[in-house]
Amino acid sequence: MATLSTLMHLECSMCTKSFDAKQLINMCPTCQSPLFARYNLEKAKETMTPKALKERTHNTGSLWRYEEVLPIQQKDYMLSLGEGWTMLHHAKRLGDHIGCPNTFIKDEGTHNATGSFKARGLSVAVSRAYELGAKALSVPSAGNAAGATAAYAAAAGLQAHVYMPQDVPLVFRVECEQLGAHVTLVDGLINDCGQRAKRDAEKSSIQRFDLSTLKEPYRLEGKKTMGYELAEQLDWKLPDVIIYPTGGGTGLVGMWKAFSEMKQMGLLDGKRPRMVSVQSTGCAPIIRAFQEGKKHAEPWENAKTCADGLRVPVAVGDFLILDALRESGGTAVAVDDSEMFKYTKIMGSHTGIFPAPEGAACLAAQIKLLKSGWIKSDETVVLFNTGTGLKYFNIYTTM
Repeated sequence: MATLSTLMHLECSMCTKSFDAKQLINMCPTCQSPLFARYNLEKAKETMTPKALKERTHNTGSLWRYEEVLPIQQKDYMLSLGEGWTMLHHAKRLGDHIGCPNTFIKDEGTHNATGSFKARGLSVAVSRAYELGAKALSVPSAGNAAGATAAYAAAAGLQAHVYMPQDVPLVFRVECEQLGAHVTLVDGLINDCGQRAKRDAEKSSIQRFDLSTLKEPYRLEGKKTMGYELAEQLDWKLPDVIIYPTGGGTGLVGMWKAFSEMKQMGLLDGKRPRMVSVQSTGCAPIIRAFQEGKKHAEPWENAKTCADGLRVPVAVGDFLILDALRESGGTAVAVDDSEMFKYTKIMGSHTGIFPAPEGAACLAAQIKLLKSGWIKSDETVVLFNTGTGLKYFNIYTTM
């Protein structure tokens, strides 16, 4: 059965050339920049209305409720493990404690398969690769993307080849192995994993489709559903500020794309949020580039942080992240590991949410921005906890 997808074509985010969406493709062949999926939004808005979404019973509690602006053409290829529609928690006790009562937490650590927001991107990316005939998948990862790739590949019956740093927490490796993935540990960081994955793919007898962050068009489409959910959960009125932990940046870029799509469909009539990128002081290429007014971020040397998702020394979509920050009037904040540990307990003890270090980093950034006056006490702020703290048990036990 056909879906309501209005996918038209792919468009290069840099040179704007168009490409046929009915092919397995990674980056723009002309300029090697990320590709964006483009939809017939005039058609999409006919069926994806606030009223229709409230009444929609199919895909209730799943990101697939937004199928008009997702790429899958046939329902049989929609791989679902319950991803999406995560809790938006009004953190009243926490907000009162820090002097910002309208503080919300979008908790991606619960409900999403494999315990993190990576399930969103990989559910859509693997589904589309499956629909287009892929037999084997490959991904470099700091941990959570590897687990999500393994899970959805298993659901589809596809080979999954995951590459993670040698020092990745054991839980990530075990998760991937038990989900049937081929696991390769690499002495280095995620960019080194990507290089190894590319070399192995070139030698493989079965073509492996590369699912690296922003090196294929559809992980972004899954991540953008965080923006759609946020708008729907707040009755189509966006917050003043969104604070987001940034490694590869797909979530931040995806939400910014979602807000643009919603505005074009008439779902939003107000201003968009100020976007805040949070990184570790031990790996802050986006913060440095933002502060220096650069379009691209230079690779970060000797990247080191307890937050594996933030240990990304170079991002393919750096210019897209920086564009979103500047277009929104946002900013970028660096947080050190000790602050992440401190604010993990503050968030947990005031909300009942056990965040990943990346989520705690967002609270630390909010405190900094409140103290500086960049965030006002009466503004509405949404923090993104991108994964469960349970996956970082080994780190928290050595604090």
